[in-house]
Amino acid sequence: MSDPNQVFQAPPPPPFAPTPPPPEVEMSTPRTLTAIFFEPGRVFEALRSRPRFLTAGIIMLLLTIGVTVALFQRVDMGEFIRQEMDRSPRNAQMGPEQKEMAVKIGKIVGAVIVPVIVVVEIAAGGAIYLLAVMAFGGTIAYKKALAVWVYSSLPPAVLGTIVALLVLFLKTPDTIDPKHLLVTNPGAFMNPEASPALTTLLSQFDILRFYGMFLAAIGLRKVAKISSGSASTIVIGLWLIFVILSVAKAAIFGN
Repeated sequence: MSDPNQVFQAPPPPPFAPTPPPPEVEMSTPRTLTAIFFEPGRVFEALRSRPRFLTAGIIMLLLTIGVTVALFQRVDMGEFIRQEMDRSPRNAQMGPEQKEMAVKIGKIVGAVIVPVIVVVEIAAGGAIYLLAVMAFGGTIAYKKALAVWVYSSLPPAVLGTIVALLVLFLKTPDTIDPKHLLVTNPGAFMNPEASPALTTLLSQFDILRFYGMFLAAIGLRKVAKISSGSASTIVIGLWLIFVILSVAKAAIFGN
């Protein structure tokens, strides 16, 4: 017989089952290439579990090559290089033969270096995002950082290619400025010779660049699992550093 003075104690509750992790978002490569325009959050969630960047990077490279080929077809790049050389006092001592040789080299270098820059930017961009996330206390693999950089750059690259091709084929060749094919920023409507620093500054306020920054902030938040504030601070901070360096370079060396 039990003691009537004994305090009743309820049996301990059963242990809670561990909360299952959220289901991983799976998305094929063709789907990521289209959904990044309409569902960037879901695309970056898919890239978090399966980071990919090669196909999107190749597309960006092909777009750059396509614009470069169209530019060389529509514009006399030899004459453009000559005009740029004549504006520089450093080339005043060059003879006609030296200038022509420099023009030929410039055309070759211009055709080759632009696609190379795309590859270098992708590789460096992934490293920059990796270091920036680590600086804010997050963790992200280099491959995932590459995926964020490439997929946040792809939509602006596609739209920028469309704008550049429209400019190249709708304007007459003698009115095309190869340095300002994108008319998506106020710097494209200024005379860079009058104020190189101001033109460079205004060129940084580009609609397509801000679009890419918006996508990058989403990507870093989803893939690196950092807060929205940290992701936005990384993207805006990197943009401000680039703006300061670009304007300083234009102020010192000209456009």
